[in-house]
Amino acid sequence: MDDKRTISRRRFLKRAGLAATAPYFVPNSVLGHARRKPASDRITLGMIGLKKMGGAHVHTMLRFGNVQIVAVCDVDADARERTRRNVDEFYAAQRTSGRYAGCAAYNEYEKIMARDDIDAVIIAVPDHWHAIIAVAACRAGKDVYCEKPLSLTIREADAMVQAARRYGTVFQTGSQQRSSARFRYACELVRNGRIGELKTVNVGVGPCSTEIYLPKQTVPEALDYERWLGPAPWQPYNVTRCGSYYHDGWRRIRDYSGGKMTDWGAHHFDIAQWGLGMDGSGPVEIVPPNEKTDSLLTYHYANGVEVYRGDADGVLFTGTEGKVEVNRGHLTTWPDTIGRAEIGVNDLHLYNSPGHHQDWLNCMRNRRRPICDVAIGASSATVCHLGNIALWLKQPLRWDPAKREFIGDSEANRWLDRPKRAPYRL
Repeated sequence: MDDKRTISRRRFLKRAGLAATAPYFVPNSVLGHARRKPASDRITLGMIGLKKMGGAHVHTMLRFGNVQIVAVCDVDADARERTRRNVDEFYAAQRTSGRYAGCAAYNEYEKIMARDDIDAVIIAVPDHWHAIIAVAACRAGKDVYCEKPLSLTIREADAMVQAARRYGTVFQTGSQQRSSARFRYACELVRNGRIGELKTVNVGVGPCSTEIYLPKQTVPEALDYERWLGPAPWQPYNVTRCGSYYHDGWRRIRDYSGGKMTDWGAHHFDIAQWGLGMDGSGPVEIVPPNEKTDSLLTYHYANGVEVYRGDADGVLFTGTEGKVEVNRGHLTTWPDTIGRAEIGVNDLHLYNSPGHHQDWLNCMRNRRRPICDVAIGASSATVCHLGNIALWLKQPLRWDPAKREFIGDSEANRWLDRPKRAPYRL
């Protein structure tokens, strides 16, 4: 996966199918985009998925004066009508007189994709829907902010990268720890050798998802349960399956998620990859725990570094001359003098984000790749998926990061993707 921030002139012209003598400017219609708003214009948003993180994104985006939410979408009628009303009331309060009723509410995300007056979408639905909606958004010429983990499978992540590159999408993955100064500084300490030669990384995340039996319950009148299931295998409705504002039962179920391995892993393994300098790549071997030796899930990287799913408070980098542990709310180093080190002018400086949402908005205007571009989200999610597959199969796996397939293991390669229930497909 290409992690360069900008597309070269030569590749841009080649992809557009133009002669080498053509001017650099190419209409967006050449790439399948009917329109792109000028940098000075207000960005119009469609919000897809409105509970928990989706609701938080709505609240955040309302605070940006140069952004307007014009449509919301959720398969729960109560959630979408409540959000539509809140959005209208918020914008009405900004007016000196009159009322505002400019936010549409949809059950089907396709209706947002069909509107040519929507510039971008924020996707905050269960994991099994991420790829289908994100790829559709790329094809429709919308920029994308997609919640983490990027995908349910490795092949879905690949499809999302391919779609974003083909259509020139500014695509931010919601692993927002990259936009934190604390996490950036920790990774800069590691990348600049302040802890010596990096040896191990201990990543604190929870368990993977499992198969769970849940008894049938009555589907709430407001919920379109068929659309909620979408590409996942059919199962009878149960409130735990769909989750709620207060719990995330679907994250524990393999049909919809990779569990806490992909939930928190999309944050902490993402930081491990950043500190390792492995964006766009990954481990070469994954070894599941051995109960006899009390070992941990272990990732072996080609450079000799070992990454463990362990008990760190966040992410713990250990080198030959020190350690640095980072999480939300703390950064600790051993010795403590490491944590007072300055990153000099001639040192490596990592991407300094102004904030995850602001970075995405800025990149929509300058058409650069954001701090957690889709390819970064794909490689970090892949690390999580690789661990889950090793845990589910209970056997060591060899991985080719370039070919993105397991070496000599057809059983493991069958887990690279999953069948989708008709008529849902990428």
